[in-house]
Amino acid sequence: MNSRDDFVVNLLIEHGLVDQSVVDEVQGRHDESVDLASAPRSLVDRLVSEKVIESAAITELLAREFQMPMVDLKEVRPDQEALEAVPRDLAEKYHVLPLSVSGNTLQLAISDPLDVQTIDSLSHVLRFSIEPHLASYHEIAEEIHRCYGVAAPTVESFLSEIAVIGGEVIDAQVRPTVEDRDATESDAPIIRLVQVIITEAFRRRSSDIHLEPLEKRFRVRYRIDGVLQEVENPPKRLQMAIISRIKIMANISIAEKRVPQDGRIQLSIDDRTVDLRVSSLPTAHGESIVMRILDKESLMLGLPELGFLSDDQSVFERLITLPDGIILVTGPTGSGKTTTLYACLNHINRPDRKIITVEDPVEYQINGINQVPVRQDVGMGFSSALRAMLRQAPNIIMIGEIRDLETAEIAINASLTGHLVFSTLHTNDAPSAVSRLVDLGVKPFLVATSLRAAMAQRLVRKVCRSCGEPHTADPRELSALRIGEETVETSSFMKGFGCVDCSNTGYRGRMGLFEIFLIDEKVQELVFEGASSFRLRQLARELGMHSMREDGIRKAVSGLTTLEEVVNNTIGDLD
Repeated sequence: MNSRDDFVVNLLIEHGLVDQSVVDEVQGRHDESVDLASAPRSLVDRLVSEKVIESAAITELLAREFQMPMVDLKEVRPDQEALEAVPRDLAEKYHVLPLSVSGNTLQLAISDPLDVQTIDSLSHVLRFSIEPHLASYHEIAEEIHRCYGVAAPTVESFLSEIAVIGGEVIDAQVRPTVEDRDATESDAPIIRLVQVIITEAFRRRSSDIHLEPLEKRFRVRYRIDGVLQEVENPPKRLQMAIISRIKIMANISIAEKRVPQDGRIQLSIDDRTVDLRVSSLPTAHGESIVMRILDKESLMLGLPELGFLSDDQSVFERLITLPDGIILVTGPTGSGKTTTLYACLNHINRPDRKIITVEDPVEYQINGINQVPVRQDVGMGFSSALRAMLRQAPNIIMIGEIRDLETAEIAINASLTGHLVFSTLHTNDAPSAVSRLVDLGVKPFLVATSLRAAMAQRLVRKVCRSCGEPHTADPRELSALRIGEETVETSSFMKGFGCVDCSNTGYRGRMGLFEIFLIDEKVQELVFEGASSFRLRQLARELGMHSMREDGIRKAVSGLTTLEEVVNNTIGDLD
């Protein structure tokens, strides 16, 4: 325990709020779990999480001990002036919440009355006399997120500002006049509101922003870790203004509302250049806008960051350094196939290798790699691009997706003439990649001689490291996944109970579940004979291939994800 823990625990025991025996018991369990990646932060946190004592009781005791006023943040709403006086980065760094300003005095909610240095530092930086009020750590964390985040009052303040402008100005803003007109003073609130929506989505690690016109409201949702989360909705009357602003930023026509349109936006957020791919789609109640956030830095992952366990990673590293052949990554849309391919290219990108990709479209630009965009409007499809690429003498080729026989045949010919080819297919499991190529019209003997491996993958959410704690698995989940008692006894199941870092979801970030189907001589014989996907899968399992569900179980047992995520994102083996 640290000195603060010692003081608080001794104070609780002294006032009879907890028993020493209970503290010793909780401390023992805490020590046993200290090696876990997501072990609880402190003994006081552990006492609260195990409901030995309420957080409010600790705060009340500290307030009495230090003769400090206590504040219930569920009942008190911080003043806008106070929020503007304390920037978000300072509030998060020192874990404080500004409450109100009176003259040169700032009322501030703190959670640790022992931390006198924080009060002195803030007083010096902010040039205010600090009047501290005591509140619980978790309440302050939640209120920092609520007050400085997108939900309120930041967006509320923008919406209020827009409301003051009046209907005439709003009408003028959405009137389809000149598309490249300069922004006027009356446009500023709409411009700032759109900027806040995009910025907050980026900071919350969203992959997409969805702006959806419904009959009576204008819904805004972020896709975070693969799950859509609704945020503060602007008034319905601002729908046209917001959509027009986004279309202007994406350089697409605001006058055209009858057909789908696509565009791109590039802007700087937190000193990082971020691209957004914008899609507009006419609906019954207006144009639906989806902005896909393309953050180059977040995609430049190494193989370990994808979620490989050590055995799979060593196999995959060997595969992607082969001199020739085809390696396929399979899975449905949104399963992370593109991210895996880019990670492969990053891993093998060296000055002595020429790498060319053909993509539809080129979403991320990588230094040292030649990337060719598909342009169907000028006859530059996958197949024609591939023919041209082969005349450029590449060592490695990446094809965004094999969609037809012509593309598949060119890719196979390239692999047979000494090129290493990466691509993707839409199949449910890895062995089905063989059947998919045959269904496209590729001869089985060509598949057998060119394909080196197929890897299927799915994405599951990772347990939040900030709020994850040891967890007893649900018997129904154990039964569904056929996990025996021996495995349960040696497991480290974890579950996130929700905090500010994970927006109270219990999950933060995603990782892959993988099954790697290797093509050896026995598999080649079956492929050459035209065996079914079922028979190929049986053989692969006999040769040691583990399924995505089994990979998920290994990761859930290690505390990286939950059994619920594994059940929801994988299917059981039929063999």
